[in-house]
Amino acid sequence: MVLIVDSGATKSDWIALDDKGEQLFVTQTLGLSPEVLTKEVIEDRLANNFELSQNKEDVRQLYFYGAGCGTDRMKTFLKAIFKDFFPNAKAEVREDTFAAIYSTTKIGRQGIVCILGTGSNCSYYDGHQLIQKVTSLGYILMDDGSGNFFGRKLIRDYYFHKMPQDLGMKFAKEYDLDADVIKDHLYKQPNPNTYLATFARFIIENKEHPYCKGVIEKGLQQFVNNYIMQYELATKVPVSFVGSIAHFLRDELTACLERNDLILGVIRRRPIEGLVEFHRETI
Repeated sequence: MVLIVDSGATKSDWIALDDKGEQLFVTQTLGLSPEVLTKEVIEDRLANNFELSQNKEDVRQLYFYGAGCGTDRMKTFLKAIFKDFFPNAKAEVREDTFAAIYSTTKIGRQGIVCILGTGSNCSYYDGHQLIQKVTSLGYILMDDGSGNFFGRKLIRDYYFHKMPQDLGMKFAKEYDLDADVIKDHLYKQPNPNTYLATFARFIIENKEHPYCKGVIEKGLQQFVNNYIMQYELATKVPVSFVGSIAHFLRDELTACLERNDLILGVIRRRPIEGLVEFHRETI
């Protein structure tokens, strides 16, 4: 059995294939980012999934693409956990950028591939190798244009009284904005980046409001400026995206790329489908 995993900060999509590439099952767990989760939490999330627990002895190969897996230390950390849980499997751990590339860009083709989901990232693919100009420092300092970026912006503007009154009242009705609750999630609970990203739903659902429209436009432009424009060939090759923010803000993202003379490639909400096709060719 082969397991293919696309793991974001919020959730992980798993697809199992047999030796002929036929699908055996599909399942989900919560996100397994090694940057923000302890060994015990990751082990619990694996063990609490019925399909994984029932089939863990049968797994021979695991391809894991995950947020927070960009360093050797994080890869080694996860591989040790997978070795214990899937005792007969050979595990390959790569950062989620590779999942985005393999699901949007053909081998041998050039392109810029971006992640706009709970977090954000951007890489250039020369057809064979991945090139990154910006090293991610996580959600506090980076993640421009992401779900947690927009969530942080909404909360700040609400507390600094910069949000229009009509929208602020609506915002307060839909979310618990008590200061103690927010601080507890940010400083005491796991996955503060995922918590911040939950507020992004509000800006998507109200994206026609002038305030939200302005925040979205500025956030996406900031991502273009800080990430995409790092590459000399930015205006010469397709720019593709994966992630929920890119999916739900497709129109706004398309307009932003047009304003910057960028070529839109593919937009996928989840890269797992493209990943399966990529790995079927190697089975």
